[in-house]
Amino acid sequence: MARAKESLELSGTLTGFKSFDVTPIIGTEFVDANLKDWLESPNSEQLLHELAITVSRRGVVFFRKQDGLTDEMQKTIVQRLGILAGKPATSSLHRHAVKIAGQDDEEILLINSEENKKILGGTIYDPSFQLRQSCRPLWLCDISYEPVPSDYCLLRLTEVPESGGDTLWASGYELYDRLSKPLQSLLETLSATHQELRKRDETDPRFQIPRGSPENVGTNLNPVHPLIRTHPVTRWKSVYGIGLHIKHINNVTPEESDWLMERLSRLLVENHDLQVRFRWNNRNDVAIWDNRCTYHAATYDHDGYGVREGRRVCGVGEKPFFDPKSQSRRVALAAEKER
Repeated sequence: MARAKESLELSGTLTGFKSFDVTPIIGTEFVDANLKDWLESPNSEQLLHELAITVSRRGVVFFRKQDGLTDEMQKTIVQRLGILAGKPATSSLHRHAVKIAGQDDEEILLINSEENKKILGGTIYDPSFQLRQSCRPLWLCDISYEPVPSDYCLLRLTEVPESGGDTLWASGYELYDRLSKPLQSLLETLSATHQELRKRDETDPRFQIPRGSPENVGTNLNPVHPLIRTHPVTRWKSVYGIGLHIKHINNVTPEESDWLMERLSRLLVENHDLQVRFRWNNRNDVAIWDNRCTYHAATYDHDGYGVREGRRVCGVGEKPFFDPKSQSRRVALAAEKER
């Protein structure tokens, strides 16, 4: 399917399902909707198309107690969301080349707090980590280190701790809107080099197998992406140059790169009103988010309160691009109100 040159519009298909906006800027929760029913409904195409647009506009959407959802259904939903929203026919689900214990399906990332302790050497659960003075390094966009990065992600927690383990999301749309016009104009001309920081065996033959796109092959995980990208579904501008996977901003001095990354990161972490925090209350609670317009961070505060385990499926979208004719979220929403 070719990339739409106009934004995809909501049709009202989901208005019959009870929902609420968790914050004015980001996050919507469907109170009693069942994703399995939507997937198997005769009008599944319309429901999932509307869901894709909703996720792209709101950044992240939440569902509670999706007990009937299987791994295969989870994969199907993510792939269909991307297809219905217009991603390239060559894009599928991201395949994780780095093998993780207990992970049988390379298209499903197993998240387990006990395994994290082994992988990270206990770092994030060390008492000294709990006394840290900044959580800024925890924010990221999934797989932005790929030449063709992620569109939609779906995380389902199968085990939840008694307390803690919340996830936060922040709006890249709103980050752009809070920049001054001169700084917006400057950043629209810049790009950033991304990176994958985890250690990997570059001789592993799995690196030669496409990871959700024919372009995601090999061990060179340092792509260059625009610092401001246009979302292909909403046609809104979003900041795409913050977080764990950003190495540096290109065509400026190292000092200027550091300053810009620091300024953008501070804008994210110091403004709680462009964030949403989700508490995982039940087994099989679900979050679906759009990596093209959000950042997220897990909260590692639950050691001693039980295991936090989940299964994440990450779709692969299109190569990031910037269209100078695209609009900011605030400008676009104001225009919608005037129609």
